[in-house]
Amino acid sequence: MTKTLTREDLLKAYRTMRTIREFEERLHTDFATGEIPGFVHLYAGEEASATGVCMNLTADDHIASTHRGHGHCIAKGVDPVGMMAEIWGRKTGTCKGKGGSMHIADLSVGMLGANGIVGGGGPLVCGTALAAKLRNQPFVSVCFFGDGASNQGTIFEAMNLASVWNLPVIFLAENNGYAEATSSKFSMACDNIADRASAFGMPGITVDGFDFFAVYEAAGAAIDRARNGGGPSLVEVKLSRYYGHFEGDQQTYRAPGEVQNIRDTKDCLVQFARRVTSTGEIAQAELDAIDAEVKALIDGSVVKAKSDPKPTEADLLTDVYVSY
Repeated sequence: MTKTLTREDLLKAYRTMRTIREFEERLHTDFATGEIPGFVHLYAGEEASATGVCMNLTADDHIASTHRGHGHCIAKGVDPVGMMAEIWGRKTGTCKGKGGSMHIADLSVGMLGANGIVGGGGPLVCGTALAAKLRNQPFVSVCFFGDGASNQGTIFEAMNLASVWNLPVIFLAENNGYAEATSSKFSMACDNIADRASAFGMPGITVDGFDFFAVYEAAGAAIDRARNGGGPSLVEVKLSRYYGHFEGDQQTYRAPGEVQNIRDTKDCLVQFARRVTSTGEIAQAELDAIDAEVKALIDGSVVKAKSDPKPTEADLLTDVYVSY
């Protein structure tokens, strides 16, 4: 049964979502200066999904992410200061400045890594879930993937394998409506990704990805089922990203005013704040204080990242499997 959220849980959920939003908004601003190397794919607008899922997980559970992985990392407990240094290519980064935005990983908190391979997380979580099962450990694994990856063979094969082996896996489809610039209405033959679950002998459910509480409940039920030997599930979260597929994408494939309308009417942080303050569980002043604390954290992480050292030539061949 999904745990009832305490007042402390609600404050934690809001802090996590606000941290993701502030982290991404700051990257959106700083990437435009040309100082940040590589590509950046922002998660802003989708915060309720990663937070709602990971609030049900422990540090011993595992997740596999996507190219749009910053939100998943933060929600799973990866240090945002180390993440910022990583994205700026600094030696103090989570992966010593060698992974960048699309390859942040931290096994100490069960974060298997962001992934530039579309659909690449499915086989990884089957591996960690199989290990947990063979060791009789009550740990689960979650594979985050998008609507584009939902059409990849790796995801189909992973779902089939997870069912055949009855693995404790949750396939978490984040359907933001666009695989890069291709609408899911064009690329998918069915209305919902979750409709495909029956083909693999697992339950499937579609939930509102702008609603933290809906995601928390649906993911919690699937995670609880997997943790208790019930096998895999497919959870589809329908949401929207605020920025383009990558920074620099002008989003000309989206209708005029589409993003602004979503920001105005469906923003997950606004919905969450309205709900918890209207019930009297949380005071607006408490949320405002979190906003200020998070902004200071992210501002400080950028200052630190800019002053931290870059990897040197001597670091080039460290942290690889074989030395030549």
